[in-house]
Amino acid sequence: SSSPCADVAPSCRSYIYQKRWVKLDADYLRYFDGEKDAYSKRFIPVSSISRVASVGDQKFEVVTHNRNFVFRAESDADRNDWIRTLQQIAEERKSKALERTSMVPTPNGATDLVDKCGFLELRGFKNKLFVAVAGDKVFLYKNSEDYRLGIGITYIEMNVGNVKEVERRGFDLTTPYRIFSFSADSEPEKEEWVEAMRQAVAAALSTAEVAEQVWAAEANRACADCGAPQPEWASINLCVVICKRCAGEHRGLGPSVSKVRSLKMDRKVWTKELVELFLRVGNAVANRFWAANVPPSEAIGPASGSEDRRRFLVAKYREGKYRRYHPLFGNQEELDRALCAAVTTGDLAETQALVFCGASVSCATGDPGCPSPLALARRSGQRLQMEFLMHNQSSGKDLSPCRDAGSCTGTDAAFRLCRAEFSRRWCTLQDGVFSYYESERSAGPNGEIRAEEMVCVAHNAPRAHGLESTFELYTEAERLYLFGLDHPEAVREWVKCLAKCFVPPRAEELLSHEFERIGRLHYKGGLSLERAKEGWFALAGSTLHVCSGGGEREEPLQLRKLQELCRCQWRGGTHLGHRFCPTPAPFSMVHAAQTLYIQGERKLDFLGWVQAIRRAAGSAGDTLSEQQLTEADVPLLVDRCIDYITQCGARARRPGAAGRAPECAGLTARCLVASGLTSEGIYRKSGQNSKTTGLLEMLRRDARSVRLKEGEHHVDDVANTLKRFFRELGDGLFTKRWSQDWLRATALEDEEQKIGEYRRLLGSLPAVNRATLKTLINHLFRVQRFSGDNQMNTHNLAIVFGPTLFQTDGKDYKAGRVVEDLINHYVTIFNVNDQEMKKQQDEITAIMKMREAASSGTQQAGDFICTVYLEEKKTEAEQHVKIPATMTAEELAFEILDRRKIVMKEKDYWSCFEVNEREEA
Repeated sequence: SSSPCADVAPSCRSYIYQKRWVKLDADYLRYFDGEKDAYSKRFIPVSSISRVASVGDQKFEVVTHNRNFVFRAESDADRNDWIRTLQQIAEERKSKALERTSMVPTPNGATDLVDKCGFLELRGFKNKLFVAVAGDKVFLYKNSEDYRLGIGITYIEMNVGNVKEVERRGFDLTTPYRIFSFSADSEPEKEEWVEAMRQAVAAALSTAEVAEQVWAAEANRACADCGAPQPEWASINLCVVICKRCAGEHRGLGPSVSKVRSLKMDRKVWTKELVELFLRVGNAVANRFWAANVPPSEAIGPASGSEDRRRFLVAKYREGKYRRYHPLFGNQEELDRALCAAVTTGDLAETQALVFCGASVSCATGDPGCPSPLALARRSGQRLQMEFLMHNQSSGKDLSPCRDAGSCTGTDAAFRLCRAEFSRRWCTLQDGVFSYYESERSAGPNGEIRAEEMVCVAHNAPRAHGLESTFELYTEAERLYLFGLDHPEAVREWVKCLAKCFVPPRAEELLSHEFERIGRLHYKGGLSLERAKEGWFALAGSTLHVCSGGGEREEPLQLRKLQELCRCQWRGGTHLGHRFCPTPAPFSMVHAAQTLYIQGERKLDFLGWVQAIRRAAGSAGDTLSEQQLTEADVPLLVDRCIDYITQCGARARRPGAAGRAPECAGLTARCLVASGLTSEGIYRKSGQNSKTTGLLEMLRRDARSVRLKEGEHHVDDVANTLKRFFRELGDGLFTKRWSQDWLRATALEDEEQKIGEYRRLLGSLPAVNRATLKTLINHLFRVQRFSGDNQMNTHNLAIVFGPTLFQTDGKDYKAGRVVEDLINHYVTIFNVNDQEMKKQQDEITAIMKMREAASSGTQQAGDFICTVYLEEKKTEAEQHVKIPATMTAEELAFEILDRRKIVMKEKDYWSCFEVNEREEA
């Protein structure tokens, strides 16, 4: 409504009426000098009107909380119309009225939080005015009291505004109707005002279309963090809708944690897929993850201050304090594998939980056609998974459940991924209590960890979390604390001192090792597999030291020599506090001498152990000693390749209709095959480069898990892989220190003197190099025995392997001469005894007989050669046997016993087992 009325000051007894043009809308009663004026002389919020009443002829009174306004209409009928309309609107707004503290009402009936307010000089006014920027409007008040009451002079719609700096402290707000020339108290203050008003212009030019779409999900109509209504901002990577005040604190977390965008202004960001993602995930799903365990005492509300908001949001999103932990939390390999599976489905909640519990959105998938989770999602047609992954590709999150961090002797220490995110603490360790303080002068600690609460401490790899050196401390309460320093030696000292606190005296010998991780676990081993025992473990390099709860020392495990690492699977769980903690199943480590099963009581530290053991059991570099090894100190990669080349070609055949074939155990058998050793041009042919590269990468990464299978791997590809391994080997097989001495030895004319020099140099090599060289030359010795078939005599092998092993260009034949000498004098140089030679000769003879039988057509269908071991897999316990298809397990057992001249007694019982070492058919 609008009409001419009169305005009178309530304090005057004799009213003096002035002609004013009055407008009434849903939010304000405003009056102007004239009908054409754009800006009012006064506005009264409808929500502040408590009563409207007639006060005489043509007059009515508008009563607010602490001021009255008297108006005179042109007629009684007009007056009654005004009264009726005002009463109706005031009644409707009464229930929606909110407190005016730091808020101003807006025409749409909502309440916008003030972006900036304070006093400014305005040209044309004698005194400073109180100005407030809120949302897409700028409000002018006579003073701060009027601002508090909500009764102002006018407000400026910023959709027609333009802000321009004009002088050192001045700036103009220009509209089509008027120029408002403001002056601030200082230049920095002016810059803040200009920025706030420009933001208001941007807000005014925004559109509510996206907001309305996102608000279609009920949970998105309130701020995900404080619950404020109609939030107009969002974190597009966290998938939460937030209010303006929380958005400001989100920006403080940094774009690596939260990417803040406006629902109304950043229209280009809001694609169809992103809007749909917020409808599918949004506040409902996101808060089931991020706010699963928020204590009521730590929650915030719409009226919470900036400090409380900042504290809460840091804890919620940066520290992940309240989140629901994924069962695979802490196991990077399993998290990445699960993410690759999740992105091919529509389960967005699972993907969100995996990513924000540490899964890498750029992890390797193992699929050359789809090398990343994003590519997997694209191939699976999962548009929303792709959208989520794209917005989180650059997010660097380490969301371990750390609580506090410490520093010692005044040095920086912290608990997050990046140095900027670390908190400095002063730490002390006294009488078995580790305390951390805000500073050295603090009267009381921020927190304490007692020795009886500690279960594990681990020294991380350099620069693992942004600092030079960090360490982790795990407690019984399933909490992980991360501390860091810039001095590795200081961290090492802290780790040792902490370990001394909680490792009992019966296991203190573990402290003598240079360990990376030490703590308590349950384990089974040896012959006692019925019940798990408590033990103390220390991981030092690639060696795992174990001390039982009773103080007995177990044999250390050489992790790089493990035959098998059994993947940890998850099952069941128990409730710990307010979190559900899955119970980890045992993790087995199979060694030639023993099998050890470890099991943790707590998920976090156990997963840390599993990851650390996997790393220690893997290859750590490009030198021989850093590779996964066999029990004989030969790199597993070399052993796998040589074994395959020796055995590939002939398949073990299944029994025919008679159904009689070795069932094997007590006696174990493996097939000897011929085609690798007899393959023409073996080692001279190059194989396919791409397949060689891929196979070498797999073997270097984890040779233990690679199974070379006939039909999948061509013998020339495997041979080329072996050559490339030696060609690219760090420090070389003969080592940089001794390689020139080996080459010089070829110049010795006296054969015995030269062989003696070779033997001396062999003794000078490291143990792993020595064992590897013997294994390789033994293999080449076999290869040249079949030179009639493979065309690779000793000289030809030397031409190939000389430059490969010495890593030269091949122009100097000295390298080839060394290899040729080593093959020709293999028995003497490597001191091969008669038993070893007999074993090798038996294998070669068996292969030759099989080939002769195959070429003459006399070999029966199903015949194959096996190596059979008596009771244990040792060299001295093996026999090579030709097994026809009609042979039974009983007949095989009797033949082996007869060969070994073992007399069966009346109550003896022998069994035969077939061991499928290569997982072949």
